[in-house]
Amino acid sequence: MNRALVRRLRNDYNSRSAYNSVPPDPVGSRYDMPELPEVETTRRGITSSLLHKPITAVRVRTSQLRWPVPGQLGRILSGSAFERIERRAKYLLLNNGKGTLIIHLGMSGSLRLVPADGPAGKHDHVDIVLADGQALRFTDPRKFGCLLWHEGPIAGHPLLQHLGPEPLTDAFNGAYLKRLSRGRKLAVKSFIMDGAVVVGVGNIYANESLFNAGIRPSRPAGRISLGRYELLATEIKQVLQNAIDVGGTTLRDFTGGDGKPGYFKQSLRVYGRGKLPCKVCQTPLTEIRLGQRSTVYCQSCQT
Repeated sequence: MNRALVRRLRNDYNSRSAYNSVPPDPVGSRYDMPELPEVETTRRGITSSLLHKPITAVRVRTSQLRWPVPGQLGRILSGSAFERIERRAKYLLLNNGKGTLIIHLGMSGSLRLVPADGPAGKHDHVDIVLADGQALRFTDPRKFGCLLWHEGPIAGHPLLQHLGPEPLTDAFNGAYLKRLSRGRKLAVKSFIMDGAVVVGVGNIYANESLFNAGIRPSRPAGRISLGRYELLATEIKQVLQNAIDVGGTTLRDFTGGDGKPGYFKQSLRVYGRGKLPCKVCQTPLTEIRLGQRSTVYCQSCQT
């Protein structure tokens, strides 16, 4: 990776603008950003068809996404195969033994396995062509996603090195949240959505987890007890795992890597339900804006 791009990536991270600078669209808009369950569903959906399959070519139709697509990506990948397909936060990490292709779906992106000789649409920007006649196709109407190449330890990449723990690991728990929240006046919803605190707790899942834990989203992070943080950590894990198990939330644009939609949206209890009756106590749900994000909660159930 050239030095100019590294500086640009670091500046984006330091200004907190890497995938956080664009104001989110209203609830139910056409472009709801894929969150951790959607990205994990995509990883699972593409792995069996992509792992260890020889790559014959890379077709780049649009070279400028969030950042420039590496000009030598075709030369780098052709003749190799991906040996590991992993996820860190909302980044997909495809390693071929020489380096790692970093993919972020941005605000509206998707990855699908398609016939390599099939027609490309207006927003189909990159195809990674496989020897078996399939292609991994990156589609992104907003062009806010990215494909980057990194050689060396992936944890040291500028976009990854400051990330918090994965929420589904033992490193993330109530004691950890309590320790990091000391003295913080920031609203707890914004606190748990901070990728330096914990990765992958996007707006949908923050709303749902806080409702399940009975915590009001606007409560200052530093004024929550250890016991309540333990419950919140448990609910975050459960909500995310449930969403992964059913294939993500499917908010208009998202479809899993196998082309099948997810179904978690059917079980949402507060997100997107402002002014509707609470499913627990029937009190009309309150909708506010926190950190430019739609926030829905129950004034009776959440304190």
